Amino acid sequence: MESLNLSKLAKWFSDEDAARKLLEKMRWGGHPTCPRCGGLNPYTITPKATTKTTRKGLYKCSQCRKPFTVTVGTIFEDSHIPISKWLLAMHLMAASKKGMSAHQLHRMLGVTYKSAWFMAHRLRYAMMQKPLVDKLRGIIEVDETYVGGRRRGKRERRGHPGHDSNKTPVVALVQRKGRVRAFPMMRVTADNLDQAINAHIDVPNSTLMTDEAHAYKTIGQKFQHHGVVKHAAGEYVRGDAHTNTAEGFFSLLKRGITGVYHHVGRGHLERYCDEFAFRYNARTVDDGTRAAMIVSGAEGRRLTYRQPAAS
Repeated sequence: MESLNLSKLAKWFSDEDAARKLLEKMRWGGHPTCPRCGGLNPYTITPKATTKTTRKGLYKCSQCRKPFTVTVGTIFEDSHIPISKWLLAMHLMAASKKGMSAHQLHRMLGVTYKSAWFMAHRLRYAMMQKPLVDKLRGIIEVDETYVGGRRRGKRERRGHPGHDSNKTPVVALVQRKGRVRAFPMMRVTADNLDQAINAHIDVPNSTLMTDEAHAYKTIGQKFQHHGVVKHAAGEYVRGDAHTNTAEGFFSLLKRGITGVYHHVGRGHLERYCDEFAFRYNARTVDDGTRAAMIVSGAEGRRLTYRQPAAS
């Protein structure tokens, strides 16, 4: 389908029927499919003029005989917010490099702040990366940063938050000129890093680039080569050894949290990491394609109001 931008979305924003057809095209590509049994030949149930009980856009599967709409089995299911506003929120979050706050969505879409907050979390849930079919390989940079504030009256050394800090460590595994996986950790230890690296990186066929942190010494022995830079000595590049790609991703994450979201609780931090990793991994495509990728990610996912608050 043609690439979408805000000017093109405007004609669907004011027409709910057109917005629903656009979502159907983005999800099904013109071939409605039953979300329950996968049936490919549903038929349309046409609303009668004498009744108001039949919803627009309602299909019935010819195999399992269950009714469904385009929102069933997605993050949009059971939402009273118009599809046109969902499309606009989805495009804004896909196109905004540093994110889009719930307050901004609340003002722009004309919905309550509570609704905007829940919409944003549903969309982040759709941005969550599924388990990698193929692991990261090649030159992989691994680094960690700390997100959050510190407790009042406590001082901390640069890069060493300590036990009295409210900061949460975030680890990023970045494939140069490729993808990133980012997630918070309660503690950055050699065992935790080793588990994350084995889960997401093709270790035998990769080169590891890190700083001089002690936790990486044993881990690096499993790779073809382990390049190390000594940040404590003011060294940031040694030949092809550096973690500048990971630092670039962290700068986007921190600028978004500091400048747009201002504060992110530990229980929600993983979703924000998913959001920034999603945009980073889709950085080579246009905004419309990125929004369509969110629709694909919404398939088969449901989110209730209680779930976003669970840490």
